[in-house]
Amino acid sequence: MTTKGAPVPQPAGDDGHVLEFRLPDLGEGLADGDLVSWAVDVGDTVELNQTIAEVETAKAVVALPSPFSGTVVELLASPGDTVPVGAPLIRVRNDLEVTDPPTAEDRRDVLVGYGPEAEATSRRRKPTPSMASTTPSTHRAAATPAARKLAKELGIDLWYVAGSGPEGAVTVEDVRSAVPVTGPRAKPGAELAAVAQQNGHDAGLIESRAREERTPVTGIRKRTAAAMLASARTIPQASTFVTVDCTASMELLDHLRTTKSFEGLTLTPLALVARAALAAIAEHPGINAAWDEQNQQIVTKHYVNLGIAVASDRGLLVPNLKDAQTLSLRELCREISWAADTARSGNATPADLLGGTFTITNVGVFGVDTGVPLVNPGEAAILCVGSIRKRPWVFRDELAVRWTTTLGLSFDHRMIDGELGARFLATTATFLEDPLTLLSRV
Repeated sequence: MTTKGAPVPQPAGDDGHVLEFRLPDLGEGLADGDLVSWAVDVGDTVELNQTIAEVETAKAVVALPSPFSGTVVELLASPGDTVPVGAPLIRVRNDLEVTDPPTAEDRRDVLVGYGPEAEATSRRRKPTPSMASTTPSTHRAAATPAARKLAKELGIDLWYVAGSGPEGAVTVEDVRSAVPVTGPRAKPGAELAAVAQQNGHDAGLIESRAREERTPVTGIRKRTAAAMLASARTIPQASTFVTVDCTASMELLDHLRTTKSFEGLTLTPLALVARAALAAIAEHPGINAAWDEQNQQIVTKHYVNLGIAVASDRGLLVPNLKDAQTLSLRELCREISWAADTARSGNATPADLLGGTFTITNVGVFGVDTGVPLVNPGEAAILCVGSIRKRPWVFRDELAVRWTTTLGLSFDHRMIDGELGARFLATTATFLEDPLTLLSRV
């Protein structure tokens, strides 16, 4: 039986030197992955541990390193294809003598998605300044697949772009800051004609701009769509809301930002809301639960893997902070910043994105007062935080201008009834209205 992800010698008919790489299990028992892009093409020479493709699965993009060196003979999938784990992905001809695959003891493992070890040698050498003044080489400069795609769209010669990525590879940011050197981009008319031809239309019918644009639903968007469809179809959801006077919380944050403990950290209201929600979960643990369909049981979890919804260029990601109930306000501040940066940079791993037990989504950053989010499958509730702004408010029987926000809770009505949902939300609001009562729990 063939091991998933291992090189597989081809049957008779080849010369015995063609090896096949199958899509490995990228972790967490995932069944498939979407091929995002190839970093190599037929005829290219690849080296051991060189990145050959990017695959997206469980909302994370991982780089696949080659398990052997040689010349690419065939690419067995196209970008956008969903490839099952164990399915053939690429064939490489190796001119060296084919031997039995190494054992686990003598094989040098490379963690899929994180590239080769730090001491691995890059397969390409970056050009020196003297080389930059000559005609570009016919060999391709080292670059991430996303950077290569963007450079092609912008008409930028990667050979002249200094790379800031691992092993000196050119990144998307390097391309964006570069100046095109191979000539102007295609004229708008040519681009529109290409779009028209791609969609099966007569290019002559498009005069000034395309009337429609079609975006393939792949990767994160496809998985998010499937999860939200499952949420709407299988979870009986209800929602409740409360508007909170959070003036005292805003004053506390202003004070903490001036202290040495929070020096160098970006302290946001979201961190305080998260701390308040965690304290409320401790008082109402039924909020932090999951539905076991097979056994018809409610599974109450006494640990909180706190999901933080993050809007990225590739879609909505929800990395979660493991055992968040143990984190102080300062630690929450640091971890939330890390989660957001990791998700937006595309470096979130499946482990970062799976296993959440309760989620917070912050629509207030978009100037929205509140929302009714769908519960993530596998969780019991999600907290929505609206914009924090100054509004007229009755304070101590007088009209005043106060900082207020609206919190919304969507929950699975199979596990959480209206009373529990309301009590949890009211407790969270109380902590934000009087954050000094929260400090004893930080």
